[in-house]
Amino acid sequence: MLTRKAEDYLEAILNISEQKGYARIRDIARALSVTPASAVEMAKKLDDKRLVIYRKYDGVTLTPKGKEIAEIVRDRHEIIRAFLEIINVPKETADKDACIIEHELEAKTIEQIKNLVRFVQSAPDYPQWLKHFEIFCATGVHSCKPGERRREKKGKGLRFSH
Repeated sequence: MLTRKAEDYLEAILNISEQKGYARIRDIARALSVTPASAVEMAKKLDDKRLVIYRKYDGVTLTPKGKEIAEIVRDRHEIIRAFLEIINVPKETADKDACIIEHELEAKTIEQIKNLVRFVQSAPDYPQWLKHFEIFCATGVHSCKPGERRREKKGKGLRFSH
């Protein structure tokens, strides 16, 4: 199992490589706000684990296994960031928080968040409940009248409907 820090490095290497076509130590250090010496140290560790190929003057290249892990980490990050943005977390905060959360959640939790994000994003109209949530965030009061909300129990979870 990789550390959170190692996963962050793999994700950064993937992102930099896709943007520039290559990843150099100084680019990785800048992306992660670490010193070049720290980036070299981690590059060597990831090389030892066969997740990257590190060559002192050629930079860092992901191996197929390293790329696979990096893509999973980035996918988790993007899913969580999208979810946080749906619930009106500011973009920059959502990105920072996603970077923290992406390492902590179980795969099933990530899958359900992904399903919710895809559901909301693919809705033909702006979901009414999401508009209600925005009003609630602004006012602290639910926009539905007390008699309009009812709780339905279906399957394993609770469902709310109007």
